[in-house]
Amino acid sequence: MYTIGAKRRWWWSFLPSFIATRDNILSPSPPHLRSDLEMRSLPSSLTLFLAATLFEAAQAVSVPFEVHTTNKPLPHHNARRSAAPISNNGNAAYISNITLGGVTVPVILDTGSSDLWVTFQGSPPAASKDTGKSLALNYAVGSASGNIHTVELQFAGFTVPDQAFLQVANSSSFSTDSAYDGLVGLGPNEGSSIQSKLGSPQGDMVLNRMFQQNNLSSNFITFLLSRTNDPAAKLTGQFTIGEAVAGFENITSQTKLNVETVHRLLNDQQHWQALTDVNSVTGPDGNVINIGSIVPKAPDGQLVAVFDSGFTFSQVPRKMSDAIYGRVQGAVYDTKNEWWTVPCGQEINVTFHFGGVAFPVHPLDAVDDNFKIKDASGNPVCIGAFQPITSAFSLFGNFDMIMGMTFLRNAYTLLDYGRWATGSSVDQGDPFLQLLPLTSRDAAHADFVNARLKGVDTTGSAQYQLLPASQQQSSPVSAEEKKKLYEEKVLSHWPAILVGCLIAVGLLVVLIIWKCCCRKRKGKGTNDAALLSQKNQTYLPLQAQGGASMTNVGYAGSPGYPQQEYAGAAGSGYPQQGYVGGSGYPQQQHQGYPQQGHY
Repeated sequence: MYTIGAKRRWWWSFLPSFIATRDNILSPSPPHLRSDLEMRSLPSSLTLFLAATLFEAAQAVSVPFEVHTTNKPLPHHNARRSAAPISNNGNAAYISNITLGGVTVPVILDTGSSDLWVTFQGSPPAASKDTGKSLALNYAVGSASGNIHTVELQFAGFTVPDQAFLQVANSSSFSTDSAYDGLVGLGPNEGSSIQSKLGSPQGDMVLNRMFQQNNLSSNFITFLLSRTNDPAAKLTGQFTIGEAVAGFENITSQTKLNVETVHRLLNDQQHWQALTDVNSVTGPDGNVINIGSIVPKAPDGQLVAVFDSGFTFSQVPRKMSDAIYGRVQGAVYDTKNEWWTVPCGQEINVTFHFGGVAFPVHPLDAVDDNFKIKDASGNPVCIGAFQPITSAFSLFGNFDMIMGMTFLRNAYTLLDYGRWATGSSVDQGDPFLQLLPLTSRDAAHADFVNARLKGVDTTGSAQYQLLPASQQQSSPVSAEEKKKLYEEKVLSHWPAILVGCLIAVGLLVVLIIWKCCCRKRKGKGTNDAALLSQKNQTYLPLQAQGGASMTNVGYAGSPGYPQQEYAGAAGSGYPQQGYVGGSGYPQQQHQGYPQQGHY
């Protein structure tokens, strides 16, 4: 979703002002690296990798791509209808060409969002039709706004008529990266803002339109991501639809990770997300990193992970990031960019666990050297590629971490859309994802030694030993993040708070109604007592206790004065109070007046 050169939309424009930006994660604006390697503020990078391709006939399509480090747009190729060439821009962005109305546009492919937006360097396609509807997509840093247009789209040999897209006049606030001119979202169709705006089939996300052609037996995609600066890399990056990459067919036998079992509040918050195993992460010291989930309904000991190809760096809980990098000698936390920097020769081994399978992360991915940054003394340092996730990224407590490119290069990934592929007549089961580990720990160690240590294994030397746990550094939490953490706690529990408020209001209403009924009953009782006493004036009062005599006052206007007694105390000087026929209303005797009941 986000990347070092791009960012992606998130949710909840209806929320209070402190989360008013409609970012797909309500992100604040964490540090961000621009493609020209100048650092900005966004703790992740959104350039995508995936080379999406689809096929027209009942046969599936494989899309190979080679790694390049150029920022130049890809040349347009018409020779192979089954392939979409992909450019790997320094492990920070995976870019492919699409064609809109005959105009070729290099775009990022993003599994973390669902909309297509482009900006044309030259003239837009003549066949493009303006729908007259405008839209703004806000991201962690920057935005893309313009009018929604429709035009024929071609991609990887697949043709989609009248595909809706957002034509952006100026995307400079979104990114200055010249390697791409747009972004194609490959997330769930229900997360598409364009679809919501148009409310028509043309607004469906690109992949959904392709699935609707019903040329596939299964609506899934798979992808392999290649790695730059890996001396032993032999894999060619590939993206397939409806079939597995040759040699990796056993991915379909891997555990199916359900993507809908985790907590979400709104439909457009649905992502490719799944639960980790219990004891999900093993740190550099070989011990489990115990972190509790912020997701209200997550099972004990498990974390909720979003798999997002748009993030250059993965985002993990702050305590996890600190546990990974805080014990490295020479580690420094960069408060501006919100990442750890460590010596480039430091081998960091981290392993994640999903579906009962261990996924080791290549040390070349855990410690990134692609951006050639330097410390305060001018010495080269590398970036800890598992950055602390800021509270705003998980503001609603929907997930704990984001598995970006640093993880996805270590796992062959299959995403099955199932019934998310609306309008398709096939494969309408539950959506799921499957992962196949790609990294061998021993082979990765050898790669690291060759790439970072010039072939001389000094990883066991004193300078690369982890500090004792008691000396672990912790990254500071800013005042702004503390505020966001408070907001997160409130927002992540707002359904319970809302229910509690509704219950309280309901009880108050019931109490008010009960009080009103009691008052009416009380008034009715008083009137009934008066009527009863008037109809029964011949009734004698109850006999006073202690054998005291009673004066007959049976008739109104009866001569004589009644004897006044307090019950049980003759001659007390107080009128006797009794109850008429057990009616429950007390009586007071008065000369010449009928007996009347009182409360």
